[in-house]
Amino acid sequence: MKKRVLNSMLILSLVATALSCKNDKKTETSEVKETVEATSATSYNVDVEQSKINWVGSKPAGEHNGQVSISEGTLQVEGDELKGGNIVIDMTSIEVQDLEGDDKKKLEDHLMGYSNGKEDHFFNANKYPEAQFEITGLEEKNGQMMLSGNLTLKDTSKNITFPVDVSMNASDNSLILTSEEIMLDRTEWGIKFMSKSFIENLGDNFVSDQMNISFDLKAFKAE
Repeated sequence: MKKRVLNSMLILSLVATALSCKNDKKTETSEVKETVEATSATSYNVDVEQSKINWVGSKPAGEHNGQVSISEGTLQVEGDELKGGNIVIDMTSIEVQDLEGDDKKKLEDHLMGYSNGKEDHFFNANKYPEAQFEITGLEEKNGQMMLSGNLTLKDTSKNITFPVDVSMNASDNSLILTSEEIMLDRTEWGIKFMSKSFIENLGDNFVSDQMNISFDLKAFKAE
């Protein structure tokens, strides 16, 4: 009986470890790829009021989350397949949603680089007011649609690939694109503030290299 209990505990431990590793898997990145021009595609304009990008950042003391607005965007569709598109992200709109008052404003100002001497700690929105995501491909792998695109933050571009769901909403004829959590290493885009990968002896005063984002887009056919 004792042996069976130990075996069961071992199996549960292995499952938990496997799930943890799966959830912590960093999104694949590569060098910039060429975008494909879909000449016969139908354009869908992203509704900036109903679309957003969610984000999560963490450190040993906990995590913070929020949203970033989209300035404009277009998705290209041929038949019922997404073929291309471009999303412009408003980096001056970074919002922290888990804090209030002065703490909320202080962190928002730090992330956008509005604090003296801290302009380039994170995103330096005065110098780089926009980020951009350009779609380079969409393919099915193991029953999951995988979207690839060039993500430009500050002055660095990397191609990333991640799972998405793309569908049509029959109630209002809108195109819906949502993603699972995209786990990025911020240092690949040159954002190295308080990173243990580049600064020694930080102890527990570091900021995680991993930042998580997810897309929640709604678009309507261009008139």
